[in-house]
Amino acid sequence: MERCTIIPTPRIADTHAVPGSKSYTNRALTIAAMARGASTLLGALESDDTHVAREALKHLGVTVEQEGSTFVVHGHHGEFQDPHQPLFLGNSGTATRFFTAMLTQAGFPCTLTGNPRMQERPIADLLETLQQLGADVSSVRGNGCPPVHIGARRLHGGTATISGAISSQFLSALLMVAPYAATDVTLVVRDTLVSVPYVDLTLDIMARFGVEVINEDYRRFHIRGQQCYSARTYTVEGDASSATYFWGLAALLGQSMCVTNVPASSAQGDVRFLDVLERMGCTIARGEHLRVTGPTHLRPLGEIDLNALPDAAMTVAVLAAFCPGETRLTNIANLRVKETDRLRALATELRKLGVAVTEYPDGLQIQGAPDTLHGAEIATYDDHRMAMCFGMAGARLPGVHIQDPTCVAKTYPGFWDDLRQVGVSVQQG
Repeated sequence: MERCTIIPTPRIADTHAVPGSKSYTNRALTIAAMARGASTLLGALESDDTHVAREALKHLGVTVEQEGSTFVVHGHHGEFQDPHQPLFLGNSGTATRFFTAMLTQAGFPCTLTGNPRMQERPIADLLETLQQLGADVSSVRGNGCPPVHIGARRLHGGTATISGAISSQFLSALLMVAPYAATDVTLVVRDTLVSVPYVDLTLDIMARFGVEVINEDYRRFHIRGQQCYSARTYTVEGDASSATYFWGLAALLGQSMCVTNVPASSAQGDVRFLDVLERMGCTIARGEHLRVTGPTHLRPLGEIDLNALPDAAMTVAVLAAFCPGETRLTNIANLRVKETDRLRALATELRKLGVAVTEYPDGLQIQGAPDTLHGAEIATYDDHRMAMCFGMAGARLPGVHIQDPTCVAKTYPGFWDDLRQVGVSVQQG
């Protein structure tokens, strides 16, 4: 399907269940691979990102059995087999960062690589901290990006500093492997830590697999060395980032939508998207499930810091086009080093719809004018979230065509089918 057309709809279904959380699935796969024994992951996400992770684990001697959304991961107490070939991780920044750290305790040399965009995405801060902890890791081309070479020297431990300014995934990767270091590990964040809720996810899942971390106000983290995760059965909750598109439909259409498998108690940062929707005039019911009811007219946000929910920031940007007045999204410079430069891509495609957008180094200023918006051919930049957030907009705005819609397979292969399921017509071509 080279492109699809979204047909505006007068009414949507009022409940929906989204696929499992990508963030939790990738963390669970990494931890279960290092654990002792077989872990069962229920409700796990099946997507391009999790597929490349499972393929890499297979080459490392970790068996992952799959039946639908259930994965059984046979961990070997942190021991892996030499794959005797580079491991290809596509454009999965999460898997590349997590596996780089994980393999510093494997005891054999290994190379991780990815697609052309992954080979442009920075990883130098992670490599520098791993080197401080005694690991032998380097950027093959010397440019601070993948491919990454990991030597045979195992992770020693000690105290190291880490930058949190580009991606919290660097810190998460270090936290997850730290229990396997030869000595205790102390990680010191030397600057601003972006996307703090994703670190909370990491700490939460580590605890569920039996490892506790001492967290000193997100500035210092202490992890005891020579530990091992314990295998367990773990249920992956629904993906809050994926849920934003369906809650966003309710906001755009002035209707109601309940996502049934993202709990109100979720540690996922993108649950805070609901606070943003409240500022836009939506009504939020936080009972057993999370329900959004959209207003007759959405309100602009003024200035809002979205550092804690970078993925949902894209959904907010598109919704802001439908809010009459000014919205300025700030502190999201890290969107520039994702699957594409998302700030540049959002600004470019919103302008195609007739939106006045000013681009800043760390955000966007959007002048919402819903009465003047019009349809357009939307480029997606091989970025799943560009396709999904503009696909959401097409449920209200006629004439929205999405190029390369299959790029959603990275995290949500069934997205277009699910849009149809809730009542939005999606036509090929």
